[in-house]
Amino acid sequence: MEKYRVGVLGATGTVGQRLVQLLEDHPWFAIATLVASERSAGRSYREAVAWRLDTPIPEVAARLVVKDLGADLNCDLVLSALDSAVAGQSEEELARAGHPVISNARNHRMDPDVPLLVPEVNWEHSAVLSQQQADRGYSRGFLATNPNCSAIGLAMALKPLQDAFGISEVSVVTMQALSGAGLDGVSAVAIQDNVIPYIAGEEEKLQTEPLKILGDYRDRQFLAADIKVSAQCNRIPVLDGHTEAVSVRLRRPASAAQLRQALATFSSEPQRLKLPSAPPHPLLVRDEVDRPQPRLDRPAGKGMVVSIGGIRSCPVLDWKFTVVSHNAIRGAAGAALLNAELLVAQGYIQRRGASNPTGPGPGR
Repeated sequence: MEKYRVGVLGATGTVGQRLVQLLEDHPWFAIATLVASERSAGRSYREAVAWRLDTPIPEVAARLVVKDLGADLNCDLVLSALDSAVAGQSEEELARAGHPVISNARNHRMDPDVPLLVPEVNWEHSAVLSQQQADRGYSRGFLATNPNCSAIGLAMALKPLQDAFGISEVSVVTMQALSGAGLDGVSAVAIQDNVIPYIAGEEEKLQTEPLKILGDYRDRQFLAADIKVSAQCNRIPVLDGHTEAVSVRLRRPASAAQLRQALATFSSEPQRLKLPSAPPHPLLVRDEVDRPQPRLDRPAGKGMVVSIGGIRSCPVLDWKFTVVSHNAIRGAAGAALLNAELLVAQGYIQRRGASNPTGPGPGR
């Protein structure tokens, strides 16, 4: 199969580096273009990037000359890791120019014609893309977004419970890793021996984005899930892996064994389609009393599995449990990649120059 050519925006940042790492030897995608700031443009990626990951820079990426945002992008789709300060307008311009854009930035997440995708949870929300293209006058381009990194782990854990028992209320306290703040997000002096009980904008995202993700798309509009969410967000001195302490009130009674069964057996469209980045079992239930832990459980499923443990009764709501997910992979770069795979399989992404789409499925 001829691979789809991928452009990575913000390629030198935290999420951009993860995208470059995950795209190495991908069965459907190949890096064609790397985009970064003006100070990096014109240099090889090897020269431009301060590589922070534990594997070598993929050689195919290392040799590429970095482009700036104004350059012509010779690619079939764009994975954007741009900072929100520049992402909004730049991503719209690329979509208008005919590029399918899958963004990690917050700018367009809550737009009424943009899907906020977690493929296991709301894969059918991609149906809005046809409406978006028609209403905005886009040709083959579109905008699709990943949720906030903590919202992804939360939505993944809530989906099986929502389907089986219904959910009316959620309380979540996050302990978020340093990598979620970017390469220069939190100083070493500030975070050492410390917990920072505030992350700008995070509570608002965690209280609103899951309602769009867990809601419906009907009659050309998104209908928010009828769930109340209260969130408190903290930055902690852990490199990767967000931890969430979650309490839920269910609409129908359930036992601990029933909750465990619903979570442990959960699978969805990405598993049915056998998408390359989709783990066979997207949720892992840990039965040890002291699991999950970010250092031990963030690697599960190559970073794409969400781990859940400590399922027990809650004296205020009904049940409580702990969630751990790899924020840089499942919550960002891996999420964008899985979204791209889903949209290829659904037929929304075509190779540039293909005038007559032949239907869903990679390579078609």
